[in-house]
Amino acid sequence: MVAIDGKRVRLREFRVDDLDDSMALVGDERVTRWLSFDTLTRTQQAERLSAALERAQQIPRTEYYLAVTTHTDDRLIGFARLGLGGVKAAKVGGAVVADQWGKGYAIDAGRTLINYGFAVLGLHRITAAIGPDNVASITVVERLGFTREGRLREHVFTNGTWRDSLLYSVLAQEWPASPAVPNTCP
Repeated sequence: MVAIDGKRVRLREFRVDDLDDSMALVGDERVTRWLSFDTLTRTQQAERLSAALERAQQIPRTEYYLAVTTHTDDRLIGFARLGLGGVKAAKVGGAVVADQWGKGYAIDAGRTLINYGFAVLGLHRITAAIGPDNVASITVVERLGFTREGRLREHVFTNGTWRDSLLYSVLAQEWPASPAVPNTCP
């Protein structure tokens, strides 16, 4: 079981009882308009959550799809994900519920998960693919030190249309050395 403390957030494994809180993310068009999937129903999210719980048990693990909470409240306010693929590589993504936007949770969750990817998982490269209109997420990855590599044309089909993505990356040698990642179990 993975639990990682950031400065402002805690990343932990999803639980079955996160379903209701997760609907504030995947059931809210203000959030999903920026994601790579359409708004989900409760039934769809229950299936996705069940599948994520199963994937978390795989050995070797293919993804770290973690709930984002605050230090003072264990209720889910977002998610952060590292999808492992390639040689020492991963794709990062995440979201925060709309009523918590602008509080620094997304950048802390991203920094915390990227620290884990480089320090604990030994990754070499982490990428992020972001819709060109998603200014908030672009700002987050740029503040985290990612470099824009290019544009992936018609990369994602969501909300009834094809959408381009901007590709960003950060390499292990570019990431600032961080202290040991506390409270973790691979």
